[in-house]
Order: sequence, then structure tokens, then C-alpha cells
Amino acid sequence: MKSPLPSLGKAIQRALQLDLFSDFLVSERLRTPPPQPGNRAVQPPATLQAPPQLASPETDTERRTGDLRRVQLQGTWLTYQLQRSKRRSIGFLINEDGLRITAPRWVTLADIEKAIHEKQAWILRKLAERRELTARRLRPLMQWCDGARLPYLGNEITLRITPGSTSGTHFRHDANELMISLPHAASEQQLKDRVQAWLQQEARREFNQRLPIFAEKLNVRYHSMSLSSATTRWGSCTSQGKIRLNWRLIHFSPQIIDYVVAHELAHLREMNHSPRFWATVQSVFPDFEIARHQLRQHASADLPEF
Repeated sequence: MKSPLPSLGKAIQRALQLDLFSDFLVSERLRTPPPQPGNRAVQPPATLQAPPQLASPETDTERRTGDLRRVQLQGTWLTYQLQRSKRRSIGFLINEDGLRITAPRWVTLADIEKAIHEKQAWILRKLAERRELTARRLRPLMQWCDGARLPYLGNEITLRITPGSTSGTHFRHDANELMISLPHAASEQQLKDRVQAWLQQEARREFNQRLPIFAEKLNVRYHSMSLSSATTRWGSCTSQGKIRLNWRLIHFSPQIIDYVVAHELAHLREMNHSPRFWATVQSVFPDFEIARHQLRQHASADLPEF
């Protein structure tokens, strides 16, 4: 019987759904009905045909606890965990352990590997993002001392601490150095408070410069702007025009800041995330998808702790 979709076989062409739980925790499902008697499994292409041992029947151990298997993608071998279940779909999950696939017991290994090849671009991209996230988390925490590097507007500035009888803060633009004058007995927390106060001051200045520009482009009026210290949101907007922007955006590039500003102001025309909303954002910020992707690569755990 000729299949209308040879790459997945007739049994797996019914539907494809993508559920995004987070940037790195994603489940994709290929909904499939039980095979009918007489159906033949579609074999992998010759160029990416799996080794003979991968086509072996599932074992009792695999049914109970899952099994580590390998598949060749773009010239390299990828190890994944296969678990069998009573579910009626094939599920893909990327987590800290790598790729895990959950599939019904009646789906053949050939069909599972076919699905892997069809989704290899997504799988490899998500695995790369997971590796980058892990690498960032393993980096040493910032040491609050003279010479420390601090993210600021997408670049880095150097923290310079000088003893003095009075406190003072001065930013040297020519050297990209933040000069902090503190008494000898000052604690580390006092230093953090001084740096945070300066960063919040800079954030307020940057936001107030950008908001009127994008408000004019969108032909909207906002009521007020205040700083936020939220841990899960970079910005918010109420129907009354009250804008809240996370002061930690000052760590990121001006492009990312502009995206968040345009995003929140666009809500004054569309209080949702519908296609019309994104079209509104794009009308004043054409590269919003690039900035949105860059923002998603940042995590609050990567930023200095105050």
C-alpha cells in the first residue's frame, strides 16, 4: 500500500503537536493510531539507516525502565533514552539528561527513528541550548572586589573600588569603569547596594529615553513607568497605561531593551499576544524576533546577585 507521507509512514501522519513548557523543556507528540493488520513499517533511508542492533525488539527491561539507544544524526551518534508506555503518541523531551523519547509499545523502532530524523533540526537545536545553559550555570559567581567585571548595556564594565571617608559613584565612559568610593569598614553588601542603586538609576534613564520614541511610533500614550524587580517577568503593562520594566534589563544590549519597551507599549493597542499584537510590535521593531530570541537565552541566574 502506498503511503502519502513516506517519511513517517501512514500510521504516523495523522497529526503533529508542539507543546512548549519552557525554552528547554519541550514535548512534541506524533499522534498515531494502533497499526492495522498487514501494515508494513517504513524503513529508514539508506543514507541514515540505523545499525542492525537498533532494530532489535524491545526487551522486558526496556518496557520497565527505559533503554539507552543510539541514532546517527548529521554524521554523529546521538544517545537517547527510549521508554515504552500505554500512551497513544510518541513524545520528545529535552532535559538535563539529554533526549528522552516515550512511545507506545506497538510503535516499531524503525518508525521511532524515522520520527527522530524528521525532527533532527529541533532536537539538535534544543540540545545545543541545553548545553549552553549548563555551561553558563557552571561559570564561577561574580566576586565583588576591585577589578570585577559587570554586565552593562550588552557589554562589560570594570568595577573599581577606592577607599575614602565619604561614599561616591562615578562612571568613566572613556575607560568603561565604575568608580565606587567607600569607607574602609564598608561591607560587601554596602558595595552591592551602591552598584545596584547606580544600575537602577541608569535603567530609569534608558527606559525614559526609549518609551516616548516608541509611544510616538505606535501612536499610544502611557500613564507612567516604574521599575520592577520581578524574577520571572521583564515587563508588564496595564490597560490604564502603567508600564513596569525590570531594572535588570540594563545588563542587556539596547536592542533587547528596545524590544521589551516596544512589546509593552504594543499592549496598549492589543492586550494579548495574538497575531495582530506581534504584527504591531513588528511595525515599530522589525527585528523583534532576533531580540526576543536573544532575551530568551538569558537567565536571571546568569546575572550578578545583589
